[in-house]
Amino acid sequence: MGDAVRRVHWFTGCTSALVLVLGFVGSARAQLEMPDPSMIHGKALPARDLATGTITVRVVREAIGNDIPGRQVTLTVGGVGRTAMTDGMGRAEFSGLPVGGEGRAQATIDGEQLTSDPLAVPESGGLRVILVAGLAKAAERRKQEEADAAAAPPVKGVVVLGGNSRIVFEYPDDLMRVYYLLEIVNNARTRVDIGGPLVIDLPREAAGAFALDGSTTQANIAGTRVTVTGPFNSGITSLRIGFQIPFSTSSMTLTQPWPAALEQVTVASQKVGSLAISSPQFSTVGDVKAEDGTSFILASGNALPAGGVLSVQIAGLPVHSTTPRNVALALAVAIGVMGVWLSWPRGSSATEVHARLVSRRDSLLGELAQVEERLRRGSGESPKDLARKQRLVAELEQIYGELDEAAPRGGGTGVAA
Repeated sequence: MGDAVRRVHWFTGCTSALVLVLGFVGSARAQLEMPDPSMIHGKALPARDLATGTITVRVVREAIGNDIPGRQVTLTVGGVGRTAMTDGMGRAEFSGLPVGGEGRAQATIDGEQLTSDPLAVPESGGLRVILVAGLAKAAERRKQEEADAAAAPPVKGVVVLGGNSRIVFEYPDDLMRVYYLLEIVNNARTRVDIGGPLVIDLPREAAGAFALDGSTTQANIAGTRVTVTGPFNSGITSLRIGFQIPFSTSSMTLTQPWPAALEQVTVASQKVGSLAISSPQFSTVGDVKAEDGTSFILASGNALPAGGVLSVQIAGLPVHSTTPRNVALALAVAIGVMGVWLSWPRGSSATEVHARLVSRRDSLLGELAQVEERLRRGSGESPKDLARKQRLVAELEQIYGELDEAAPRGGGTGVAA
């Protein structure tokens, strides 16, 4: 469980670092998918196309594009206030502002006071600010619509895997860790019944699948099968899962069939050494850096229909030779067996030898049970525990062989099983 928690923490950090990178995949799609107005309300965004010392303030109602013209906007910078009226696009422009000056933008719409976050005039280029009116009313209305939709019986329909769905790879310790961040989208205004659960069969090599924070509680993971029960609410149902794939060769092909249409293929892979990814479904592949400096390969492609298969070829995997480890294990086993042999007193009776073997066997079985329990609790396999397990098994095989030779004859209790 501890390993799984650490993986979730790692993935949270990785995803945060990739937010901006993944946000730029497919410029055409980015233009069509409007951002959540509540996320950009009052934020000052750098605009290099504006002249230095220029700030534009756009005022909209509830959504981007629903512009409010002919309204007064006040911009206060360095304690000095200036006013301007919004044009037909809902924009008020302020120019000739002092570089480095700090302030805020404000407007009043239908009695609602709109105020931006603190801003500072950049040394180069300008700023764009958006003030969104009616957010509280829109949120209340959506809440009521969602309640009405939840109360209504579901209708027959379909869901898709939205364009913001993405796959992320990383490669620690001869393992491939794979993370699916999927958005199950119901575009209807009511709940839909797709005729059964949404079933995603992970690649056959997948192991230790688990749910990430923020994943829907409608999902159940059993082995390599992920089952998401319906009905599905209007909007987005987030499915966030992770799993791992051990590898021992420098290349592999990962195939993933999708039970619902995938609106956009987006894959981000940690770049390690000469690692490269390719796919018939990729239309673009490029290198990017996350905010923490980690290098990634970012690939995207067009939509896949329901039943379509995403096939990703991965080459240049960081495989490490197992020869040194195997030699070390063999030496450790040999030393352990020799130690057991040397610890037996010479000239002991068969009964005494048998008793010592049984005692040693029970001790090793107890230790092996503890190792097995640690491996069972962890979703990954600790190299240290795996090595110890192999040594214990080898020594137990030796002891069982000795027990067969040293067992008292004639039956009865104490005979080695």
